Amino acid sequence: MTNGYIVCTTPRSGSTLLCSLLEATGQAGHPWSFYHQPNFMQEWAETWGLPEAGTMPPDDHDSAYLKATVAAGRGSTSLFGMRLQQTYLAPLAATLARLYPTASSDTERFESAFGSLRYVHLTRLDKVAQAVSLVKARQSGLWHRHADGSERERSGPAAEPIYDAGAIRAEVANLTRADQAWNDWFEAEQVEPLRLTYETFAQRPVATVYDICAALGVDQSALATIIPAVAILADDISLEWTARYRADNSAT
Repeated sequence: MTNGYIVCTTPRSGSTLLCSLLEATGQAGHPWSFYHQPNFMQEWAETWGLPEAGTMPPDDHDSAYLKATVAAGRGSTSLFGMRLQQTYLAPLAATLARLYPTASSDTERFESAFGSLRYVHLTRLDKVAQAVSLVKARQSGLWHRHADGSERERSGPAAEPIYDAGAIRAEVANLTRADQAWNDWFEAEQVEPLRLTYETFAQRPVATVYDICAALGVDQSALATIIPAVAILADDISLEWTARYRADNSAT
């Protein structure tokens, strides 16, 4: 019996839209990034009313944070959900290794913490477009919009994005390495994930979510009506940068 799932991904892969749709089913938990940057995790800890990290032994704090993560990731549903960027796989694995020292593998520790899991590997095949999206979001401060066009997530004041071939090139390499790192981890852990690409998901987002729920054993008749709540941010600037980068690199 599957107790939950982890969306294994990299930035700008469509994971925010995917996780919002999974949450909107009303049956698939609340799959958000509970293990992420320290400031994000501190915000979650404060939301959950946990004591500050320095006020209790580290393992006690990690245990309390894990317990709260499981509750938040499940919500009122029977499935636990979580999104995990590849960058934060190693820190989470190290935390669980301390909490479950007798477990012999990452997946054994993950299942000790979260129950029986399925892994959903969400990738974006077009690494140039993914890198452009990431560089543009960092420069502009705008990471996500609601379906109606209003801002959903911003990391800083509005700024005009400026084409930077070097930054795009670096992110193409980083994102390629991160995807390969996920695949290496799946192979080492003998995991066969549910594989999903941004390109396919963007074409049929709701149908894809139904497919995932079916693989997780969710009763399709119990699903709520789901409507995309996050807009795709690709615009004329994104298309221009992507085309310019491809042209510049095909000429060298």
